[in-house]
Amino acid sequence: MWGGRKLSCSGNRFLGVVISRYRGTQTESTRLITSAVYSENQFSWTPQTKPWVFSEYRIMWFKSYRMTFACLNRIKIYRYPWTRLYSTSRTTVDSSEVKTFLALAHRWWDEQGIYAPLHSMNDLRVPFIRDNLLKTVADHQPGKPLSGMKILDVGCGGGLLTEPLGRLGASVTGIDPVDENIKTAQHHKSFDPILDKRIEYRACSLEEIVEETTEAFDAVVASEVVEHVIDLETFIQCCCQVLKPGGSLFITTINKTQLSYALGIVFAEQIAGIVPKGTHTWEKFVSPEKLESILESNGLSVQSVAGMLYNPFSGYWHWSENTSLNYAAHAVKSGVQDHPVPDEFVFKGETEELRGQDSTNAGAQEELKK
Repeated sequence: MWGGRKLSCSGNRFLGVVISRYRGTQTESTRLITSAVYSENQFSWTPQTKPWVFSEYRIMWFKSYRMTFACLNRIKIYRYPWTRLYSTSRTTVDSSEVKTFLALAHRWWDEQGIYAPLHSMNDLRVPFIRDNLLKTVADHQPGKPLSGMKILDVGCGGGLLTEPLGRLGASVTGIDPVDENIKTAQHHKSFDPILDKRIEYRACSLEEIVEETTEAFDAVVASEVVEHVIDLETFIQCCCQVLKPGGSLFITTINKTQLSYALGIVFAEQIAGIVPKGTHTWEKFVSPEKLESILESNGLSVQSVAGMLYNPFSGYWHWSENTSLNYAAHAVKSGVQDHPVPDEFVFKGETEELRGQDSTNAGAQEELKK
C-alpha cells in the first residue's frame, strides 16, 4: 500500500493515490494516518496530519484527484494551537455526559451531597491556581490578588470553582454545555452583588468560545473536566487557542491506573456511593505522561504536576507525591509564537512548502520544483 500502489475504491469517483519514495540505498515506509468516512453513496479517505514526525529521512508525496503535496526532509508537522483546525460541527462535548449532569444540576451547592468532594477540593485547587498565577505578576492588590486577570472556567458546573476565583478579584467567564448547570450557577452568584459583576456564565461549549475569540484569557481552568470529553487532543488545542501567550492552563483530573479503577469507580461509585454511578468512564482517564505529551505538542510547557488524595472518611483532600489517583497540572503557553499556518491544508494543484525543523537540502528543493 505504501510502496507506490494505488489506493482506490469502487465508489463514484477516484479517491486518491499515496506514494512514498526515498532516493537512497534504503527504503522505509512512511506513516500516514488516514480516516475513512462511509455514507450510502460514497466512501472516502481523508489524510490527517498528526503533531509528530511523519518522515525522518525521505520525501513524501500525497497525490489525490489532481492534487500534489510534498513534505521536505526531516519535517515535523504540528497542529499549531492558535490555528482553528475544526469546524463548528465538531465538538468535544459528550452527549451522554450531558444527560448525566443534567439530572444532577440542582445539587451543586449541597456541600454535604454528591458534590461534597468538589467543594472540599477547593482547599487545594484554589491556592494552586492563585499561587501559580501570582508568579507571573510583579505586584497585586491585597484582598484581590487576581485583580485584572481574565480567567475562563471550562465545565464550570454550578460555579463551585468560579466563585472563589471571582472573590480573588479575577474576571471569570464560566462555561458549561448543560443549560441547567448555568441556571444554577447564575442563581447562586446573584446573592453576591460583587460576584455578579465579576462573573459571567454562558451555556456553551469551548469550541463556541474559540469561534468568537482567541488569545483572550490569562488563564484557562479545566478542573475535573478532561475525563468527560470525547476528544482530549481537540479540547487541549481549544484551551490553548483562547490563552494569551504566556497564559496558564490548569487541569485537575484522574490518572488511568488499576488503582483509579478500583477506588474511583468500583469503590467510589458502586460501593460507597461517593459519586453517582456512571459519573466516570475509566477509558477516558488520562495519565500525567500522556497529558503532558499532548500539552507539549500544542505549545504548552508543563510547569508542575502534583498528586491529590481524598479521604472519604474526613472529607478532605491533601497533596501527595503519588499521582496514581487524582492529580493537578499547570502548563504555560509559549510567549513567543511563530507565524501562523493556514487553518487547514488546501491543495489547488500547486506544491506547498512547509516549515521544517531542519533546513531543507538542495535535493529536496529540486524535487519540489517538479
